[in-house]
Parts: sequence; structure tokens; C-alpha cells
Amino acid sequence: MTQPAHTVEKIGGTSMSRVDELLDTLFIGKRKDADLYNRIFVVSAFGGITNLLLEHKKSGEAGVYAQFAKADGDHGWHEALSRVSAAMIAAHEKVLKHPGDIAQASEFVRERIEGARNCLIDLQRLCSYGHFRLSEHMLQIRELLSGLGEAHSAFVTTLLLQRNGVNARLVDLSGWRDETDHDLEGRILGAMKDVDPATEMPIVTGYAQCAEGLMREFDRGYSEVTFSKLAALTGAREAIIHKEFHLSSADPKLVGEGKVRKLGHTNYDVADQMSNMGMEAIHPKAAKTLRQADVPLRVTNAFDPGDPGTLIDDKPAEEAAVEMVTGLEIIALEVFEQDMVGVKGYDAAILEVLTRHDVRIISKASNANTITHYVDAPIEVLQKVEKDLNKLYPSAEISARMLAMASVIGRDLKGLSVLTRGLQAIANAGMESLGATQGPRNVDVQFVLERDDLKPVIKALHGEFIPSRVDLKQAA
Repeated sequence: MTQPAHTVEKIGGTSMSRVDELLDTLFIGKRKDADLYNRIFVVSAFGGITNLLLEHKKSGEAGVYAQFAKADGDHGWHEALSRVSAAMIAAHEKVLKHPGDIAQASEFVRERIEGARNCLIDLQRLCSYGHFRLSEHMLQIRELLSGLGEAHSAFVTTLLLQRNGVNARLVDLSGWRDETDHDLEGRILGAMKDVDPATEMPIVTGYAQCAEGLMREFDRGYSEVTFSKLAALTGAREAIIHKEFHLSSADPKLVGEGKVRKLGHTNYDVADQMSNMGMEAIHPKAAKTLRQADVPLRVTNAFDPGDPGTLIDDKPAEEAAVEMVTGLEIIALEVFEQDMVGVKGYDAAILEVLTRHDVRIISKASNANTITHYVDAPIEVLQKVEKDLNKLYPSAEISARMLAMASVIGRDLKGLSVLTRGLQAIANAGMESLGATQGPRNVDVQFVLERDDLKPVIKALHGEFIPSRVDLKQAA
């Protein structure tokens, strides 16, 4: 069987904001002629643009979508859309040098932004009649706005590459002014039908408009879904995600550059645990697509082109080892009800409320009369959850406590006494774990902590389980 020739490679938003620097590392570097090709690039919007279009991913600050959703005849969303236009132009003026390219990119922004503005005006006018409900169209609006960011960054990247002698080709999956209806597979195959990766470099939008609606299930994770589906459908030799950093044993800013170790090789179990702790190597559904298509995944540092990065596959570890220590701030949502003992249905009802409010559950614990969910959600969302739970269980005591969780992760933790050693390392550092869990699969151990203890605990656990490069040299 002939080895597939091409790779499908994804560039995230933060790296895209430095796309001009990637000319000398990722896109061109020392490559010439045929070596430039057989690489398909899927691009995200420039850093911060999707936040302006939708809402800020971390703070929740309203973007165009959120402003439009709450509009009561005001024009707040108009101003928000104009801010997006200005930010897009500023982004491409930073990376494009030729005046002609800048002019083309600015005209592209004007055409797309004003087209979207007119669409929203028309929809607002239509929904002023009683027969039409704006709420029924909000998902389509979210999709429309999302596609603007990726279409812009892909167009700009194509201009930049063409200016530097690369036969780059824009592949716009955003469905702009396309009256045809496709599922995701049809959208991708139709767009790639006449593309020859051996002689041209396709620059593909991370957002793909399709009948099933990517944002309905994946929301902001849609670009990785497009990326993985494209790799699977085209039979890629390898799927590669380029980040601004290597996948390491911990945050180097926290534990020290000289103490972290690049993962190098891990598997999808570890990738899933990383995702659960809020630091995705890849969206779990995207990883599933690659696994089923037998396409290996590699995560590299876009600005360290000589390093092969970390390979993620299905292979088990050769020996038991801790590979990563990470953590995040959480909220412990506790429901205490004396009458819960022996009564079924409490857990399912609580889960239904959390699901309805789109609350991300990290872990849970329960005993005879208490169910605690450790969640990652804005406090205002948790307040709505508490209100709903109080209606369901008026005699229950419901509380939300601001905590943190540290996690020790590895493909195989058997025989390492991670739970016991972890608790001892935390105690030796002068802190205490409020709770700890280890599942029978032996891929992660979680420690619940006070928020102020998270960073020092991660450092303590990393020091306990992962020898630094300096330690390894001394041992040799």
C-alpha cells in the first residue's frame, strides 16, 4: 500500500497573529519547489477576533453575537461589528507588507462585514413581525459570525504566501453566499475536489458551514472538527497541530523552563484527560475522528521548526510513568439533602439542570446524602443553576464553593502510588488536599484544593513525580 503523501496541519489563533513569522519556519523555511507542497493548512481566526464576534471565551464579555441576542432596538451590535472590522484590518496590516495586499484584504473585510451587517438588519426587521422569532435563528447567526474570522485569516494568509512565491490557494468552507446545502463531508469534498496538494498549498478556513451546524455540538471547538474531518477524508499521512509551545509536563512559566519535559509521545487517553482539565491538545470528538481513520496526530511548536513535537496515538506506555501535572480553578456545587438516602433520581435531576445550563463537569463525588459536582463555569451561570435546584429541592442545602483541582496524568500510573505520594508531597509543601480521587483506569489522579494553593501544589507534585532535565544530568 502506498504511503499517503500529504499532511493536514492546523494553526491556532494566537500563532495566526504572527503568521508573517511563520514564513521562515512553518510555511517556507528552507523548503524549495516540490518540498513546499503536500501540506494542507487549516487556519483559525486571528487572535481575539472570534472573541469580538461572539463573546470573550474567558471573561464572557459580549461580542457582536451577544449584543445582537439582547438587542432591544438599540444599535450596540452595530458598534461591536465595526470594532471587529477595525480589529481585522489592524491584524492584517500587522502581517502584510505590500500595499496592494493590504488594500485587497481591507476590501475583503469591508465586503464580508457589511454583508453580515445587512443580513442582521434584514433579520431584525423580519422578526419585528409576530410570525417570526429571532430566537429560532440565533444558531445560524452564531455560525455566520464565526465564519467571518476564519475566512479573513485564510484570505490574508493566502495573499501573504502568494506574495512570497508560494502557489497558495484559498479554500473557503464558510459557505458565504452559497445557496447549496451540504453536510460537513460534502462541504469539504466539494471544496477540495479540484485541489492538487502536490502542486499548490491549500489554506482552508477552520469554520465550515454545513447542514448539521458545527456550533450546535462543538461551539468554539469547530476548527479542530473541520481539521480532523479533512485529514480523515483526504487520507492524510499525519494530522499536525501547531501551537505556540510544546506539550510539556507542566506550565514552564509555573515550574521553570529547566524543569519541564516535553511529552514527546503520549496517547489519546492523556489527551482526553488534558481536555477535561481545560488544556486541550485537541477536541475529544476531533481526536475520535482521527483515531477511527487511523491518522496519527502530532502537536508541535510552530516557532521551533526543527523539533518533531509530540506524537499522540493509541499505543500504551512501555512503562508506568507520570507525564503531566496540571490544574484549573473550579467551583464545587454541593447538594445536601437528608432525604436523599436510598432515593433514586437526585443525581439525574441535578445532571439535567447542569446540562441545560451548559455547565462543564470536571469530576464528581457523592455519599449517602450529598452530591458534589466539581464544575468549570462562570459564577453567574452557577447562580442560575442554584436557583433551579432550589425549586426542585426546596428542603435541600445547596452551596457553591470556589476551589481548585490539580491533576497528575499519565498513560499508565499503575504501581506508582500516585495518590499516596501526591497527598504526602502536598503535606510536605505545607498545604492540604480537601479531597482526592483515582479511577481504576489509572490514567489520572485528582486533588481538590483551596484556590490559593493550586500553583504551589502543581509545583510540589511536579517535583515529586517528574525529574527535571537538571536532575537527569546529575543522575547520569
